Amino acid sequence: MADTSEHNRTGAATELRGIASVGCAVVDIAKVIDHYPQPDHLALIAEVSLSTGGPALNMAVNLRQFEVDYPVWFHGAVGDDEHGRYLLAECDRLGIDRTGLLTLPGVATSFTDVFLERDGGRRTMFFHPGANDAYSSVGASIEQYGARILHTGSPGALALMDAPIDCEGSDVDGSGGDGTSGRIGWSRLLAQSQAAGMHTNMELIDLDDDLTRTLVGPCLPHLSSIVINELEAGAITGITAPSPDADGPVDWATLEAMARRLVEFGVSTLAVIHFPAGAVAAAPDGGTWRQGSVRLPTERVRSAVGAGDAFAAGILHGIHEGWPVPDCLRLAVASAAACVQEAHTSAGVKPVAVCLSEADELGYRPTT
Repeated sequence: MADTSEHNRTGAATELRGIASVGCAVVDIAKVIDHYPQPDHLALIAEVSLSTGGPALNMAVNLRQFEVDYPVWFHGAVGDDEHGRYLLAECDRLGIDRTGLLTLPGVATSFTDVFLERDGGRRTMFFHPGANDAYSSVGASIEQYGARILHTGSPGALALMDAPIDCEGSDVDGSGGDGTSGRIGWSRLLAQSQAAGMHTNMELIDLDDDLTRTLVGPCLPHLSSIVINELEAGAITGITAPSPDADGPVDWATLEAMARRLVEFGVSTLAVIHFPAGAVAAAPDGGTWRQGSVRLPTERVRSAVGAGDAFAAGILHGIHEGWPVPDCLRLAVASAAACVQEAHTSAGVKPVAVCLSEADELGYRPTT
């Protein structure tokens, strides 16, 4: 498979343009600490900063950081509070269409306290779902935008979207089975978007394995692509692979098997799995690809927060532009490498050409 565009797969919807991102809107409160303390002991917080967070909002932000020339929409919910106003202002500053970003009274904007170890970049996160739990895509009519791609993120972070829904009267089967069992808000949204000719994608967050399978399983038949890490892929597929550091040995063949299994489960165009040493991808025609991560010196890594979201943005930009899969993967690892060089979630992401040129100068890890 040399071309990832939905038009070339289906022969439809050439007029669709832009990326609509739907899901969690989060404020990341990054707190750089001198060390991780033992229980009942003290650590020094050296820096505190705010940034946008959550895979859905980060996708929109990263695309605008790429300086793309197509429209980017975001759908989600914030509270009527200081954090909510911060996220609204960031969307306006970056040029993200926030028509579908709801402001809900009486609830707090979702936030994540991110504790970052100053030396080494280890992180621990404490998440409050807030307004995300009150968001539903029912009635959103996202297809009205004429977007080429729908990105969703993330199951497990939005209670109404995670819940089973009443399928009675629906004209689109979101269950992949008997029309009722397994239908959740995510699968309904994905099914409707695919029916409208959109390429659909999903990104995940760290959840219990059983919950991951429960929430993602009904969505797989309605996904054109999926971009996840090796732990998330292992939870879905039941295949396990080592999770080495960037320079550790990699079981490429097993990781490729995981990607192929995702395709067998229903992903219709491209399944991508990323990990510290690189990424693999698989397509329904049997094609598989490998890409090593950027050889970024350890001392230049400030924070891994948001790296997976930056990677996913690289994949979706390439798909939107109809790039060959290897070029999508190369931008994805380049974007992730740019991201980790800043403490804020998306601050390190640069225009596409800059990400690629900086990554090419550093070089890539081997894939054998």
